[in-house]
This record gives sequence, C-alpha cells and structure tokens, in this order.
Amino acid sequence: MKMRLAVLSAVAALALASTGLAQDSRGSATATIGGQQLTIDYGQPQLKGRDLGELMKQLPPDRIWRAGENQVSTLTTGADLMIGGTKVPAGKYSVYVHAGESGEWSFILNKDLGVPLGKVWDGAPDNMKNEPWPHLGDYTEAIKDKEVVRAKMQPVKSAAAADTFTMSFAGQGEGADLTLAWADQAWKVGVQPAK
Repeated sequence: MKMRLAVLSAVAALALASTGLAQDSRGSATATIGGQQLTIDYGQPQLKGRDLGELMKQLPPDRIWRAGENQVSTLTTGADLMIGGTKVPAGKYSVYVHAGESGEWSFILNKDLGVPLGKVWDGAPDNMKNEPWPHLGDYTEAIKDKEVVRAKMQPVKSAAAADTFTMSFAGQGEGADLTLAWADQAWKVGVQPAK
C-alpha cells in the first residue's frame, strides 16, 4: 500500500509540475435531460504531438483512465438517468473510462468523488490540498465496488482530429448522446431520462 501511495504521489507530482497547477484546462459539457440539467466537468489534456495509442499503453493493468487530467472529472445530474440500461440516481459522480486493449471503451460513473490531493502528495499547495483527485493506478482495488454504471461506448466517426480531449452532448429533452473525442477517435454513449 505504501508503495502504491508513493507511485501515486510521484504521478501527481509529475502531473502538477508539468501543468504548473494551471486550472485553465478544464472543460464542461451540459444537456437538459428529463427537464433537469446534466453537467460534466473535466480536465482537457492535449496530445501536443503525442500518439493516443501510446498514451493508452501507459494505463495501469486494469486499463482505467480518469477521463481527463488533474482534478477528478465529475458528472452532476438533477434527474435520474438511464445509461447503458442502468438507472443512475440524481446526484454527483466521478467519471472514468475503461479503455480496453482491443479499442473498446466503457463509460464509468462512481460514487467515490476522489481523494484530497493533500492525502496523496505531501507537496500539494495549500489552495489545492482539499481538491479531489482521481484514483490513479488503484481504481479496481480502491473503488470499483462503488461503481454505479459501466456502459459500453460505441465508436463513432470523428469530425476532425482533435489535439484536445473533449466531451460533448448532442440532443436535449428526452435524451442525448454523450461523445468523448480525442485525436482521430470518438466514442458515444446514450443518456436517457429514467422512466
């Protein structure tokens, strides 16, 4: 466990050092579903000449990715939803992706909203110590039992290659497709109001 925390601390330190703690790389996606607002807040990593396939090879053995960068990505909904045939009660959830080696992606919502940065990195600045950080490298061991949904995503044709990771909704009212796009790849999952 100490080794895992040491590795996590090193990863967090490298991530923070490389970004200079910049918070300007956050994005959000919103939709109105079931008469209520649905919002995803997430970090927007950039490829900057790197290869997406090579980045995905660096994932831990469970192939869980934090669906963004830096602070935990979250989904907040005022209405009960249906995602991949599973009911998701109104509330706030952390967002992860299972990026399978075969190229299949699954969208994951988890009740665990992350770990305060100060608990995984002794050098966290005071203004960031209580900010939620995703579980890096130990998702399956630490919080898999708190998953609310793991829904298979469908690959879709990307409109254009994107250097910046983005999430977006298409459709309103009765339902919407959530699309995650990066590089020349995109995946979508349907989100419907719960009946």
